[in-house]
Amino acid sequence: MGIDVSHRNKRKVRRTHPASEDIYLGLLVKVYRFLARRTDKKFNKIILKRLCMSRNNRPPVSIKKLVKNMKTDDNKEKIAVVVGTVTDDSRIFQVPKIRICAIKFTDNAQKRILAAGGEILTFDQLAKISPLGTNTVLMRGSLKARTSYRYFGRGAGLPQSHTR
Repeated sequence: MGIDVSHRNKRKVRRTHPASEDIYLGLLVKVYRFLARRTDKKFNKIILKRLCMSRNNRPPVSIKKLVKNMKTDDNKEKIAVVVGTVTDDSRIFQVPKIRICAIKFTDNAQKRILAAGGEILTFDQLAKISPLGTNTVLMRGSLKARTSYRYFGRGAGLPQSHTR
């Protein structure tokens, strides 16, 4: 007789490659999978994990949030890294000179960053410049900012309910 071993919790459920069929995203995953395996830095593992995420789990980051996080003295010379989209924000009037790496930029955001003398990087350029993630600031947008989150929670009309 053998021992009845429970294999219920043995399977690791997580994405190992992106669901997208974008070949360039697939190449980025290959690069960062190599870097995550060959370096001991957690930075590359986080980038790899986020590249494989669904679009809902890669929320956009506005220029305002980038500027707010990058204007401190520690972060002025560092590269802002966003695994997602960088969007324009009309609430901020002057964009300082910043270096940003992201998957995608909206047209207006790209124009404003370049007009301010900033630099826009892709993830393959970042892998060449900083393969260990040194002098970088990793950011992501708020996951709960989606409109659908306003409908979650207690039923509408119930006490202490803030759902739509």
